[in-house]
Amino acid sequence: MIVYRELSSLVRDLGIDAKTLYAVSNSLEKHYHQVRYPKKDGGSRKLSVPDAQLKMIQRRITQVLLVHMPISPYATAYRYGGSTYRNAMPHVGQPAVLKLDIQHFFDSILYTAVKEKAFPAEIYAEPLRVLLAMLCYHRESLPQGAPSSPAITNIIMAGFDARLGAWCADKKIRYTRYCDDMTFSGSFAPEAVVDFVADQLRCCGFLLNRKKTRYIPAGYRQVVTGLVVNEKVGVPSDYLRKLRQELYYCRKYGIASHMAHLGLAETESRYLARLLGKVNYVLQISPGEKGMPEARAWILETLACLHRGRMG
Repeated sequence: MIVYRELSSLVRDLGIDAKTLYAVSNSLEKHYHQVRYPKKDGGSRKLSVPDAQLKMIQRRITQVLLVHMPISPYATAYRYGGSTYRNAMPHVGQPAVLKLDIQHFFDSILYTAVKEKAFPAEIYAEPLRVLLAMLCYHRESLPQGAPSSPAITNIIMAGFDARLGAWCADKKIRYTRYCDDMTFSGSFAPEAVVDFVADQLRCCGFLLNRKKTRYIPAGYRQVVTGLVVNEKVGVPSDYLRKLRQELYYCRKYGIASHMAHLGLAETESRYLARLLGKVNYVLQISPGEKGMPEARAWILETLACLHRGRMG
């Protein structure tokens, strides 16, 4: 592992001059803006989003430095090969699934944790640790809109994942964590798992969001990070039904007519690109899903026609 004791070596590897790094770190407030994103429960989440310059710096820190830090195999998000599918797969066909959530995950991560875990003293000289931690932190929390934040969460949670994973393995319980969503499956007393997880979280400065605790026996639909896992990993039937309906209306009444019915103001190309993303998602999970390969071919052909029309 590369050790950074001099600013010059850090600057060389990041490809960003020292003047820029320090100028941005000394005026962080100017480089963030607040954005509100809607939540599924009807509320909204306020995110601190960095500007283009700070995003570039944070991406370089992630690509050059954070990518080499150890993370747990139980972490299935924000890593190479990570996905909702990888998170759901271990829980297929289990007697029961327990889903737990960490309360205010990003907001609960302290500056000291970022400095100690993401930029440890054995790798970085103290001034560099301070500089890098400042560039990845904002006010009193880890900014959710920063490209460096996801990788930092996995690094910080590596010890927690290892302890929880060992405890679960001893009890033949399957465990995965996708950001702040923890999933357990197998045969177990849910109260014991909840109590142990809550204790471990408190030791790390987090709280369990008990309102989001879900225990799902095999007789009910078991959904893990949006995917059904009762018998195999699959897209929920209601998602498929809505998608098929959307495709049907587009082809029967025309894309523009369907968009007008939905009250969408975006371009046909942008709408079709979003629709293609949904179809690709289904095909990624279930490659042989009925009608989806044909739907994908139709969308691609239509997008090509729209593009030729603009070029003409």
